[in-house]
Amino acid sequence: MKQMVSFVLNGIPVEVAVKPETTLLEMLRDEIGLTSPKCGCNHGDCGACTVHLDNQAVKSCLVLAMTVQGREVVTLDGITPSQGLHPIQQAFYEKGAPQCGYCTPGMVMAADAFLHRNPHPTLEEIKEALSGNLCRCGSYEKYAQAVLAVANGEYGPLPEGREQDV
Repeated sequence: MKQMVSFVLNGIPVEVAVKPETTLLEMLRDEIGLTSPKCGCNHGDCGACTVHLDNQAVKSCLVLAMTVQGREVVTLDGITPSQGLHPIQQAFYEKGAPQCGYCTPGMVMAADAFLHRNPHPTLEEIKEALSGNLCRCGSYEKYAQAVLAVANGEYGPLPEGREQDV
């Protein structure tokens, strides 16, 4: 039997009927129709499904949809400007990080949460922060270098409007 879950998705209040065993990833993709979170492994190993839950990067395949009641969920769709790209997306593009692009949404979300928590990281800290996201094309160094470029201000400041992680 389905139950209603109410939460804020990308700044918009939503209410969705889901079965108790439905994951956040399944709800986002199957019930709401957002495809930026990818289902890479469905076991929390790859990070392709990474979203922000109350400003923290989480693997949405491991979160039950019912647990987001009254909370805030942000997907790649919620941080991408209506015109142009988010600074992290721009850096990934210009540094040639995405190959197939499947892992890219999760990488952007992990990097964004990390940079809001640690705006001036070292390359090693960036690599550690992205280590929970797998890239089957092997673009790890390019992703890390792109995040470092964003941290160094090469792509302007990160967009305002979200609370800093504490």
